[in-house]
Amino acid sequence: MKGNNIILIGMMGAGKSTVGKYLQKMLPNFSLVDIDSKIEEDEGISISEIFERYTEKGFRRIETLTIEDVCKNSNLIISTGGGAFESEENRNILLNSGKVFYLFADSQTLYDRIKTEGHRPLLQCKNPFKIFTEILDNRDKNYRKADYIIDTSSLNPELTAKEILRRVNETVNLS
Repeated sequence: MKGNNIILIGMMGAGKSTVGKYLQKMLPNFSLVDIDSKIEEDEGISISEIFERYTEKGFRRIETLTIEDVCKNSNLIISTGGGAFESEENRNILLNSGKVFYLFADSQTLYDRIKTEGHRPLLQCKNPFKIFTEILDNRDKNYRKADYIIDTSSLNPELTAKEILRRVNETVNLS
């Protein structure tokens, strides 16, 4: 049986963490788990430092173990890192754990939201917008395997959270 968690996926800048906070306010019986924050807490270092120390491959292994552990629980709002849904193992775990929502926006909108943030290890390069667009283009096919796709381009985080709740309530009783 599929779990009752609400899982938020999408590129960096899609609003997963912010939308998760709004959902938590609307669903007091649910707890919010940000996978990247949990990894940083568990490892005692930042995601950037994990990438430096263990490479992306090492980070992805830690990420899968964290997702496995978190998804053993119910009544969660889970915000994943942008690359988490690339792994077939992670996709299967997340899709069985609850309803997965792809927070979609075009590459320019997403990039504009995050371009001034310095903590994005995949964007520490010469042409970050080009790299960002390539990453989104590559990930989009897997993101689209989510249960729902919500275009956040013209929605603020609160309206996005309300739309997620509307869709969850169509299919599941959250009590």
